[in-house]
Amino acid sequence: MTVRIGIVDDHAILREGLRHLLAAVSQFEVVAEAASGMDAIQMAERHRPDIIVMDIAMPDLNGIEATREILARLPKTKVVILSVHFTAEHIHQALDAGACGYVLKESIGKELVVAIRAAHCHKRYLSRKIEQSPLLELALSGKKSPLESLSKRERQVLQLVVEGHASVEIAARLALSPKTVETYRSRLMQKLGVRDITALVKFAIQHGLTTL
Repeated sequence: MTVRIGIVDDHAILREGLRHLLAAVSQFEVVAEAASGMDAIQMAERHRPDIIVMDIAMPDLNGIEATREILARLPKTKVVILSVHFTAEHIHQALDAGACGYVLKESIGKELVVAIRAAHCHKRYLSRKIEQSPLLELALSGKKSPLESLSKRERQVLQLVVEGHASVEIAARLALSPKTVETYRSRLMQKLGVRDITALVKFAIQHGLTTL
């Protein structure tokens, strides 16, 4: 049975490398690619891949939020996160979003193939380095991230704010009024206990929303 795969990463060179890597595996077929979280959602709905290989740090909408949205719309789709981030926070957020695999980019070869096959069999796969790390227990401890206090829309506004977009631009992207965006921004800063944009940017980087 052919496993249909979608690739999501904002770096064209990496997407090309992944395409060649996966195309060399029998029964794997790369059916689509996307360069952002927003594009990933559209790609998933259009092509309905069995497995999506998803980066985390991307503009507009990060891979964790894109994973949540895709799985809400297409619950039969499986997502394998492929990331440079090796922290309990990133692993926790990815698994909480519904990803069934987390592979470090340093282990991109055989481990990614194994992770995709595991996902296709409804099994979870984490990179060996993660499995052997004390970070895994922390990631699976169930301790809530501050991000979980935010609504889906607040998380979207947060990412766009820290990427430097003005309220008017954010409003246009999210089909909201600038005043509503300002309300979301004020509310999320209050929830997170930060008082200025500098602190907000630091928080977003620490929690994997953006790498800037």
